[in-house]
Amino acid sequence: MRDMQRNDIKAVRNSNLELYRIIVMLLIVAHHYVVNSGVIEIASEYPTSLRSLYYYLFGAWGKVGINCFVLITGYFMCERHITFRKFIKLLLEVVFYMVVINAILIIAGIEQLSIKELYSDIQLLFDVSHGFTSCFILFYLFIPFLNILVHNMTQQQHKLLVFLSLAIYTGISTLKLGEVNMNYIVWFCIIYYISSYIRLYNPFPKARWGLIMGMMVILSIASILVSCFVNGHLGRQNLPWHFVSDANSLFAVMLSISSFMYFKNLNISQSKWINIIAQSCFGVLLIHANSNAMHRWLWGDMLHVSDQYYTDSFIFHSLISVIAIYIVCTFIDQLRINCIERPVFGYFERKNDMK
Repeated sequence: MRDMQRNDIKAVRNSNLELYRIIVMLLIVAHHYVVNSGVIEIASEYPTSLRSLYYYLFGAWGKVGINCFVLITGYFMCERHITFRKFIKLLLEVVFYMVVINAILIIAGIEQLSIKELYSDIQLLFDVSHGFTSCFILFYLFIPFLNILVHNMTQQQHKLLVFLSLAIYTGISTLKLGEVNMNYIVWFCIIYYISSYIRLYNPFPKARWGLIMGMMVILSIASILVSCFVNGHLGRQNLPWHFVSDANSLFAVMLSISSFMYFKNLNISQSKWINIIAQSCFGVLLIHANSNAMHRWLWGDMLHVSDQYYTDSFIFHSLISVIAIYIVCTFIDQLRINCIERPVFGYFERKNDMK
């Protein structure tokens, strides 16, 4: 067990996929900029205006980003062991930011200290209906069992499992042939089947994934623009993200897989800085999307995102805000890693070595 832990620590990070991880998290932050700020409600009133079209396109890729994030996890973890140390590090990171950020918000008077608010925040840790963080933690516990499954199937069985899962959860849902109820844990397991199949069998090695990814981006953008103009013509305010709005929707799946394959095969040299920045991607998510109070303060009180819809600098504001949030959150998480996580876990490892 101790050797496995050390191997996890010393595992070399592939900078091509670490760069991909950074881009994915930027897309998720951009998605939150639009959907958690109130600007999406304003945009829905003017679905064909250039400003609305910009916001729809700017924030459309959050669910794609979630798929990509889990694809990366599955690609690596299907060939590794989940250690108790690794899971505890993940869980403590979530709890740390939940406690510390909420304490800061309460001390600053941004959030009121009440039993109701505390209970609401605790619920987020156990919300398996829509909460990404809680579902990702629980999904982690399934990985050892998923590994037993994927390593004891034939390639043909694995392929059929992927096809059947996508036919049900993507095909039926996208074509509106029936209602598909799904939570993130189930969907993450399906993504795991896909990423583990890619890792174990390397399908379509000669495919031009950059071209396929570009086509998926164009089709996704076209679906959003067409939906906007249809909504405007019919006087509707439906969110025009049908093909990318859910993690299991058709273009969200196709774009996430094709982009993952492109970056997996991308040949770039190892970069210390890319790897360090990517190390804090999950921390960026935990900080900026911490709670409802954090949403109100960050997107409303601090950045006044919804007010930017009517300004001439709305594009500049959105780009700078997303980049600045990513940089600040990365800096904060690196402080946590170097000042708290490494010293604490290093201390217990030294104690174990002395036994």
